[in-house]
Amino acid sequence: MRRIAGPLVLALALLLAAVSDVGAQIAVAAASDLQPVLPDIATRFQRATGQTVRISYGSSGTFVSQIQNGAPFDVFLSADDAYVRRLVDSGHGDPHGQVGYATGRLALWSRKDRGLALASVASLGDGRIRRIAIANPDHAPYGRAAVDALERSGVYEQVRGKIVRGENVAQAAQFAQSGSADVAIVALSLTLAPAMAQIGTAVELPMTAFAPIRQTAVVLTRSRNQDLARRFVGFLVDPDIQRLLQSSGFGPHP
Repeated sequence: MRRIAGPLVLALALLLAAVSDVGAQIAVAAASDLQPVLPDIATRFQRATGQTVRISYGSSGTFVSQIQNGAPFDVFLSADDAYVRRLVDSGHGDPHGQVGYATGRLALWSRKDRGLALASVASLGDGRIRRIAIANPDHAPYGRAAVDALERSGVYEQVRGKIVRGENVAQAAQFAQSGSADVAIVALSLTLAPAMAQIGTAVELPMTAFAPIRQTAVVLTRSRNQDLARRFVGFLVDPDIQRLLQSSGFGPHP
């Protein structure tokens, strides 16, 4: 029996390892602007690898706080590179596991039944516009970009009293979609999604109207699935995935 026990233990260990690998999944914390396209990316990754991806959406700044306080994510898809640098500097992000995957694009959006003629940020001075939704600039990169665009255009002081803040860019879009706000300044990717495209009109802002939104992914150091997390981050720069991102309202990462 003693001679058999060793091989049996080894065989059991190999079997458990194989089962564990088959059932592996990664937990991804993702910026809200990715909601329209990330499920498709996750499905393609699962098809290519047999592994699943569990996605949580929110504002990038909120996720940084959660990750630094022990949230069990494997990968962070930030809407900008500053939050990734913060995690790397604090030891929570792998400096060798960073990938720039897209550049964010910004748009004005309003319901068609509002009858607003939006042409540029200057259009927001229209007296019929009473509420302008943006993501909270304190922790959402698209919110900071919206404020930046308003300031650069010279209308911020004129419209600042109209601004309502969503917790993240998806919530800001929802405010306008539901009619709680007249206009939203949000990620172009959200305005191209069918739910918004069918009932509203989007006007993309020039990329020169705000500071670049350099969207960056990073493998988190506490991940228990480092190899799988790295595969997913690398998958984001696959040519097919890059084409998908760019057709979904993102620009290429510089």
